Amino acid sequence: MSKYKVFVMRHGEGAWTKENRFCSWVDQRLSEDGVKEALACGHLLRDAGYHLDVVFTSLLSRSIHTAWLLLEAMGQEWVPVVKSWRLNERHYGALIGLNRAEMALNHGEEQVKQWRRSYDLTPPPIDKSHPYFLEIYNDRRYSTCDVSKEDLPKSESLKDVLERLQPYWDGTIVPEIKQGKSVLISGHGNSCRALLKHLQGISDADIVNVTLPTGTPILIELDENFRPTKPMQLLGDQEAIQAAIRKVEDQGKVKQTA
Repeated sequence: MSKYKVFVMRHGEGAWTKENRFCSWVDQRLSEDGVKEALACGHLLRDAGYHLDVVFTSLLSRSIHTAWLLLEAMGQEWVPVVKSWRLNERHYGALIGLNRAEMALNHGEEQVKQWRRSYDLTPPPIDKSHPYFLEIYNDRRYSTCDVSKEDLPKSESLKDVLERLQPYWDGTIVPEIKQGKSVLISGHGNSCRALLKHLQGISDADIVNVTLPTGTPILIELDENFRPTKPMQLLGDQEAIQAAIRKVEDQGKVKQTA
């Protein structure tokens, strides 16, 4: 029997998602479509009769703006929004800013899929010569973290994301859920995949094939020991969700020319 429910969602489409670039820790805003997705998610949850008590986000604007827009659409703007770097997107290291389709052309679609989706493969690290290094590591928001800037990641596998996320889940989010609060996590593609791997018991091999569309709430039902009582549910129009998943999967393929 389900004792707890928690909502997990990947933020609405970001500007660089639309451009098919590895965004990672670069602080990009939502695209126009991303704004619409966030509002639509809020309307969906409102119309289904759900109420939220607290929302958790990363420190990146696209995650935070998704939460704000979702709560506005639900008429629940007063709900607290709690931010942590531990929910940030996976750090793609030296790949940040690169176009996925161009990389597939140069390195092959399978290699790009492994960089994007594998569990324990870490891309080459970012260094000071990278055009976005200073933009990321000089950002004042990272002075608020529970680790020093020097100890923040320079590249991550999905395994690394889960290792930095799980203490926050166990120590901060789970206690809120145990108090009976309705919790939504507005995360990123890989922080959400890492959490779902942990909660749903997805194997290292199978997580490669888990793709999350932007702006789609996922309902997870858990027992008293925080084990899943049923498969996760992607809420909304199922045909539209499958089309959105295919769109994300196609980002890592060679762009076809007419």
